[in-house]
Amino acid sequence: MAKVTIFWFRRDLRLQDNAGLYHALRSGQPVLPLFIFDRHILDELSDPQDARVGFIHQTINTLHQELAALGSSIIIRYGKPAVIWPELLQQYDITAVFCNHDYEPYAIQRDTTVQNLLQAHHISFKTYKDHVIFEQNEVVKNDGLPYTVFTPYSRKWRERLQSKMVVVPDANGAETRISYYLQAYPTEKYAGNFYKTAPLPLVALSDMGFAPSPIPIPPKEVSRGLIKNYDKTRDIPGIAGTSRLGIHFRFGTISIREKARRAQLLNDTFLNELIWRDFYAQILAHFPRVVHESFRPEYDRIAWRDSEADFAAWCAGRTGYPIVDAGMRELNATGYMHNRVRMITASFFTKHLLLDWRRGEAYFAEKLLDYDLASNNGGWQWAAGSGTDAAPYFRIFNPYTQQQKFDANWQYIQRWVPEYGTKDYPPPIVEHKFARERCLEVYKAGLAKEG
Repeated sequence: MAKVTIFWFRRDLRLQDNAGLYHALRSGQPVLPLFIFDRHILDELSDPQDARVGFIHQTINTLHQELAALGSSIIIRYGKPAVIWPELLQQYDITAVFCNHDYEPYAIQRDTTVQNLLQAHHISFKTYKDHVIFEQNEVVKNDGLPYTVFTPYSRKWRERLQSKMVVVPDANGAETRISYYLQAYPTEKYAGNFYKTAPLPLVALSDMGFAPSPIPIPPKEVSRGLIKNYDKTRDIPGIAGTSRLGIHFRFGTISIREKARRAQLLNDTFLNELIWRDFYAQILAHFPRVVHESFRPEYDRIAWRDSEADFAAWCAGRTGYPIVDAGMRELNATGYMHNRVRMITASFFTKHLLLDWRRGEAYFAEKLLDYDLASNNGGWQWAAGSGTDAAPYFRIFNPYTQQQKFDANWQYIQRWVPEYGTKDYPPPIVEHKFARERCLEVYKAGLAKEG
C-alpha cells in the first residue's frame, strides 16, 4: 500500500483557502481527501428531502470533479466515524490525518475518539483553525477569562485583528495592507501534492435514504453593492438586503477570511455580524452546557407553558400576527428567515406564547439551511432573555410596531401572507397586552424563586 496523508473534510467543503488542507498538502506525503456522511447526524433528520443534505452531497460531488481534474479523488463514506476509521486503517497506509477544528460538543467527542484510535496506531491527528477568525481562547479578558458580553469582546476582537498587519498584493497586483489573521492559505500552489488515483466511488443520496429537495440554495457570491449597502438594507425583510451566505459559512464552501477582508473594506456592519459569529462560537466552546441549559441559570426556573396548539400555530405561520406568520412561512418554504424576523418570531414564541426557547430553537435547527448550533442557540437565548447580552425579560417586542418599522409598505407580509385582511386569515391567538402582562408576571415569579 502506498503511504498517504488523509485530509478529512467536515465543515470546510472547499479546496481554496483551507487551513487544514494547506498544511496537509505541505506535509511531504501525497494527500487523499475524505468525507464521511455521518449517520450520527443524518439519522436525526426527519425530512428525507432535507435540503442541507442535498447541498452537501452536491458540494462533495463538485469536489470529486475538481479533484479528478487534478488526477486525484476523494474517499466518500456513509456511516459512523468510529466504524469507518478502523476500516480505513485496513485499506490505506495512513501516515497522518489533517482536518480543521469543529467546536460543537458532538464533534469534539467524535474527534477525541478518532484521535485516540489513530494514536494507538502511531498516526498523528492535526487540526487547524479555519471556521472562525478568532477561536476559543484567542480573544479573552486580561485575566484569561472568556468574555460574556459582546461589546467588550468585539472591541478586543478588533484590536487583535489590527495588531498584526502585513503588506500583500491585491487582486490587481498592487500592494495593500491586511491583517495577518485574514491572509489566505494558498492551497493552489500545492495542488500537485494530491494523491494520484482514478476517481473513487460516489455515494448516492438514495443510498442514504435521502432525495433531492425542491428548496434552492442561495448563491455563494454576492455583489459588492449589497455588502457596501448592508447597513442600510439588512433590517428590511421585504427586499434582498442581506447576503444569505449563512449556509456557505456553515459548511465552509466559502472562506470566512475572504469575506472578513471584503467586509473590512466595504462595510463595518457586515464585519460586525462576523464578529457576532465568532462570539457565539467561543461562548459554546467555553460553556457547552448552553446547548441544553440557559446561559443564565436562573432562567431555567421560568414556568414555561405547554401548549401544543400554540406551538403548531406558530410553526405553521397561523398566529394571527402577520409579521410573525410571514417569517414562519418563509422559513418553511425556503429554509431561510430574515434575521430581523428571526428575532421577532423568537421573541413572540418565548414571551407572547411563553413556550420554552429550546422547542423553538429545535424547530429552527430542523428547518434552517444555515443552521449553526452556536449562533442559533445564542440568538434564541438572546430572545428569551436567558443568554449573553440578552434582551431583558421586560423588553418585549410588539409585533405590530416591529412590522410598522421594518415592513411599513407591507411588501414582506403581502408576499408570504396574501390572505391577510380577509376572512381566511386567523385572529390573533393571544392578545398583545394580555401576553405582555402575563410574560412579565411569569418571568418575575420564576426569577424570584430560590435556586
